[in-house]
Amino acid sequence: MLNLALTFLIVALIAGVLGLTGIAGISANIAWILFVGGLVLAIIMFVMGRRPPL
Repeated sequence: MLNLALTFLIVALIAGVLGLTGIAGISANIAWILFVGGLVLAIIMFVMGRRPPL
């Protein structure tokens, strides 16, 4: 998921340099959503892995 976020961030940067502001904005928003989602999932997996087995 973080790989996709990085990909969309690169697309947003390239589109911004080329002047395609609509595509850059959408790509940046998608990258942000994927980054936050991946971060939340990583924190959840870290916390769940610390519990003793039942």
